[in-house]
This record gives sequence, C-alpha cells and structure tokens, in this order.
Amino acid sequence: MRVLFLPFIALGKLVEYIIKITGRLIAIILGFVFIILGIVLSLTVIGAIIGVPLAIMGLLMIVRGFF
Repeated sequence: MRVLFLPFIALGKLVEYIIKITGRLIAIILGFVFIILGIVLSLTVIGAIIGVPLAIMGLLMIVRGFF
C-alpha cells in the first residue's frame, strides 16, 4: 500500500524543500534591504536611533538565512 503513496510523498518533500529554500532567500533579501535602510537612516542624527538597530536586525536575518 505504501508503494501507491510514494509519488505523493516525493511530491510533498519536493514542495517542502522549495518552500524552505524560498523562505531563506526571502530572509536574505529582506536582511539586505534592512541593512541598506538602516545605513541610510543612520546618516541623520535622529534617524540613527532607528537605523542602527534596523541594520543589526538585517545582519541577523542574513546570518539566519545562511545558517
């Protein structure tokens, strides 16, 4: 009976792998965006209050996306 479900199990594992890779890619891209936005905000004195933590959060997202 398990042999009948093998194509469905393989398809489910393929979809799971694609979603996992896409999620990591989105985390890395958002991390880069947050770093750039944090650097731009840090150019002003008032924006540095928000920009520095935003850049740190972006760096952490990139690290999490790679590992």
